[in-house]
Amino acid sequence: MTLLGIIGPQEIIVILLVIPVFMIIPLIALVDILRNEFTHNNKIIWVLVVLLSWIIGAILYFLIGRKQKIINP
Repeated sequence: MTLLGIIGPQEIIVILLVIPVFMIIPLIALVDILRNEFTHNNKIIWVLVVLLSWIIGAILYFLIGRKQKIINP
């Protein structure tokens, strides 16, 4: 049985498993950004990058932005 002649049960299962992953990664990035301190206006910039480019912004943050955090002793 297919929905609209295109989507079957296997596709629905894949969609239900993949979509949450693509939503969780940016949410983790946003929580990490908001919990930490950054130099200058980097916090605002990273929040905008993650919000505007969602998954790509989150990946960029994890690759580049985590090195810009201020570490307090």
